[in-house]
Amino acid sequence: MDITQHLASTLKTLRQTRGWSLSKLAEETGVSKAMLGQIERNESSPTVSTLWKIATGLNVPFSAFITPQANPEAVFDPQQQAMVVKPLFPWDEVLKYDHFSITLAPGAMSESTPHEAGVIEHVVVISGELDMHIDGEWRTFQADSGVRFAGDKPHAYRNSSALTVHFHSLIHYPR
Repeated sequence: MDITQHLASTLKTLRQTRGWSLSKLAEETGVSKAMLGQIERNESSPTVSTLWKIATGLNVPFSAFITPQANPEAVFDPQQQAMVVKPLFPWDEVLKYDHFSITLAPGAMSESTPHEAGVIEHVVVISGELDMHIDGEWRTFQADSGVRFAGDKPHAYRNSSALTVHFHSLIHYPR
C-alpha cells in the first residue's frame, strides 16, 4: 500500500469509526467536505498543513496518516511539497510522542493550527535557518539550536533563506 492509499484508508476508517459524516469531519477539522471526500477516494493528496488540520480535528497523531505499516520510511515528494515530513519514530502509544525529520524549501512557510490541549513541541534545527512564529512573534533559530513551546496554540514555520532548512520536531501529547 502506498502512502496516498494508506492516507485515504486511514481517514475513512477514522471517520467511520466515530460515526461521522463528511460534513461533521469538515466541521471538526476546518477542511472542506469536498477536499475530505477527494482524499478519502484517493483523488487528491493533501498538503502537510491540511493533514495537520485533519489530525488535530480527529485528535490523532499526525504520523497515523503518513506511516503505512509496509513502508515506515515514507516521505512526501519534494517536487510536490514545499515541506517534506519523514517520521523518525512514529507514534509511540506508551510515551505519547511523534518524532519527525522535516525539510522546508527556500521561501516556504507552513502555518500550524493548534494541536490538542496540552501538546508540547520540541524543534531542533539540524541545518539552515528556521523562522518560527510562536506566542505572537517571529524568532529565528540557527543550526544546533532549538525551542520548546506549547503546540496547542497557533504557530508557524518559515524558511526565509535561499537554502533548504532541515529540522526535527518532537511532539508530546498529553496522557
